[in-house]
Amino acid sequence: MDESEVLEDLVLVLLYMFSWREKIVSNFSVARSWKGYCFDVLDSLEEKGYISSSRRAKSVIITDEGLKRASELKEKMFAVLASIYKN
Repeated sequence: MDESEVLEDLVLVLLYMFSWREKIVSNFSVARSWKGYCFDVLDSLEEKGYISSSRRAKSVIITDEGLKRASELKEKMFAVLASIYKN
């Protein structure tokens, strides 16, 4: 795994952790997050299908696939951090 892939994973987890649910219609909502990160990374995440974005919007939509991946990554990252701080 190279540095750019690690950065993409970190940004995806941050997008996930600071996301909110936005109701689109009565029984449908999406996860949104502000896109205050490097646009090259955001573009790559969009190409991989983890987020959906518009150049005009100030936020991104995290796709179902992105939510699943981010949740898994968060658990792994927190487990590693917990083991570091235990010692």
